[in-house]
Amino acid sequence: MQLYDKDLLSVQEVRELVEKAKAAQEELSQKSQAEVDALVKSIAYAGVRNAKRLAKLAHEETGFGIEADKVIKNIFGSRDVYEHIKEAIKDMKTIGVLEVDEEKKTKKIAIPVGIVAGLIPSTNPTSTAFYKSEISIKAGNAIVFSPHPNARNCILEAVKVIRQAILEAGGNEDLVSAITIPTIQATDTLMKHPDVAMILATG
Repeated sequence: MQLYDKDLLSVQEVRELVEKAKAAQEELSQKSQAEVDALVKSIAYAGVRNAKRLAKLAHEETGFGIEADKVIKNIFGSRDVYEHIKEAIKDMKTIGVLEVDEEKKTKKIAIPVGIVAGLIPSTNPTSTAFYKSEISIKAGNAIVFSPHPNARNCILEAVKVIRQAILEAGGNEDLVSAITIPTIQATDTLMKHPDVAMILATG
């Protein structure tokens, strides 16, 4: 049966994206800390390489902010979150056994939540896509984005860059995806989906 209704199409798309994200996250759960870190690093530096281009796209599409400031935000949201800020994620241990206390005979073990729903605003669309992708994958999770309709194109382009970076580092690109038909129904379906464990909402 061919679907023509935009809302129905968007809901179907969400279901398919979540299904692919689930398979990708299961793959990720078998990777070592070093392999996970390689994916995050690849995304971080792809963000830097594409910072100017994505800033221009975001400014042109949304009309918000100053293009030069968006370049800075893109670099901050990709490379700086990864390695430069005080709570940078680069050297954080997030996979497997994190801590062993011989005295108390306890172990602290990292367990991913699974699939994250990421809501992206129109104010900082591309930088948000980068940092949410990085922190989700670093913690062993996949993320499906619901883009703000007024920033759809620049967000989809940022996600395209992120997916390519994941592939280049030997990962499954479905760890990061985005709804291409953004509707209220799609966002609602994503947030309420039984396989979605966490919502990261910005804006």
